[in-house]
Amino acid sequence: MRFFLFLSSVCAFNTPSAFTRTPPLSSPTNLKAWKDTVPGLIAPMGFFDPLGFSNGKTDDQMNLYREMELKHGRVAMAACLGWYVTAAGVHPAFNSALSSDPLKAAVELPIVGWLQFVLGCGAIEWMGWQIRSRPGAQPGDILGASEWVDNTDEGWVDYQNKELSNGRMAMIAIMGIYTQDLIFGSYGDAVFGPFR
Repeated sequence: MRFFLFLSSVCAFNTPSAFTRTPPLSSPTNLKAWKDTVPGLIAPMGFFDPLGFSNGKTDDQMNLYREMELKHGRVAMAACLGWYVTAAGVHPAFNSALSSDPLKAAVELPIVGWLQFVLGCGAIEWMGWQIRSRPGAQPGDILGASEWVDNTDEGWVDYQNKELSNGRMAMIAIMGIYTQDLIFGSYGDAVFGPFR
């Protein structure tokens, strides 16, 4: 069971392009624009691509990569929060009958709970694809903010940089939290241990 959970987490943190063959590229992007103007270029690293994933990519592919980075970051931030809420023993659904260990709670979750989870994620994915197909859509802009603010506003760029930084940290954090529970069975003791 633990292997299945580990395998599902590995798959969850990969982009769809990791499992599909990329078609030949027609026109490579001007990486100079991505290296100088795109939000997420945060000091001291700036444009960080040591493995060269962006080499020869089109602007559409780079925008899709940024969209996936934002989505994974948002999910990871929610997962970190949800992990510790569950570890604290708070279960608003199912009469609080699930385990406080989030991995055990995932196994104990009834099929109707998994169905709700899968349908909810599918609805969000469908909405994202619909929004992305609009003309002028920006990566990760699910609320349509690009219609009234753009990347010339310093406050907006700062907000985007903070979201990307927090999302990047949350992706690393949830992998560490998950691994700690999977290997050591410790799912919240570092946070809630002193209060027990």
